[in-house]
Amino acid sequence: MIIAGITGFMSLLLTLQTPDAFGRNWQRTQNQWLYCLCVTLGCSAMIQLLAQACTVLINLRRTRQGLETQGWPGWPLMLLCLLLGTLLGYSLGIELGNVLTGGNVPGLFHVNLRSAAGMLGVSLLPGLALTIYFVGKGQVEAARTQAQTAQRLAAENQLRLLESQLEPHMLFNTLANLRVLIGMDAARAQSMLDHLIAFLRATLNASRSGSHPLREEFARLRDYLALMQVRMGSRLQPQLDLPAELAELQVPPLLLQPLVENAIKHGLEPAIAGGLLQISARREGDQLILEVMDHGVGLSAAKPNAEAEGTHFGLHQVRARLATQFGPGAGLSLLALEAPGHGTRARIHMPLSALTQTHPAP
Repeated sequence: MIIAGITGFMSLLLTLQTPDAFGRNWQRTQNQWLYCLCVTLGCSAMIQLLAQACTVLINLRRTRQGLETQGWPGWPLMLLCLLLGTLLGYSLGIELGNVLTGGNVPGLFHVNLRSAAGMLGVSLLPGLALTIYFVGKGQVEAARTQAQTAQRLAAENQLRLLESQLEPHMLFNTLANLRVLIGMDAARAQSMLDHLIAFLRATLNASRSGSHPLREEFARLRDYLALMQVRMGSRLQPQLDLPAELAELQVPPLLLQPLVENAIKHGLEPAIAGGLLQISARREGDQLILEVMDHGVGLSAAKPNAEAEGTHFGLHQVRARLATQFGPGAGLSLLALEAPGHGTRARIHMPLSALTQTHPAP
């Protein structure tokens, strides 16, 4: 398309300079178009060939020196390629035009210096203009790609930082619960320690990846709830609901863990009789909805310093991870249940389009 445009423009300039161009000299006009096409193709081919050869040679040397390769030879060599490519391409184009039309138009080396300089200048300008255009376009695209890469790396680093903060937080909370139980019931503390070892072995392996299937997230929650039931007994009544069609969706590891911890620590433990803890997943339109609902004391009965005791940390980590990985299409809300003082619901929503789906092994 670009070559056709250049050919048409150059041919129009030559045609307008010819008396009665669109009348009795129509055959001459056609020949001019054909010569312009041959010259344009010849210059374009020779310039690209020389520029590509220079780029290959430069990259071979840079590779031997351990440097990063580049996509073009640079302005000094490119200007030389433009000059030589135009000289060779013009001469080849004129010769090809003579063969096709049966004419005998002289080339650059068969006219006087002034005419040759004029022909060369007219032929050189389109190549120089296109080079400036494509180099500028390439630099803009390279800068855009570099910015996107930097933004992605920053998001990945922030996500790893958040996950590295979350893992010890979860572990310290569990060890604090174990410490309390040791002074109350050594046998149950031993059982809890056994559950803790099994839970950490599975959880730490899973958390080293950027994502895992939703079924793995629920499996780790079952391990954690079994751990908590050793200490709380019948006061903790967990219910997990994961539809089979959502089980293979890839989600960030330990995403629900802080919400479950908050529900137990700030909702069920303060309640004398404990209560029901419901963890569920469902699809609503193009969103994946994950909910952690406890029937404990509720937000209205929470201690004034509950934020300082860990609720703020857990919710902040979840919100930050969702924003880092999914942007504004995901979020977390925390609501009290309709009956005052009867529980809290934490709800996560994520776009299904951002969650890849794995296929379970047979």
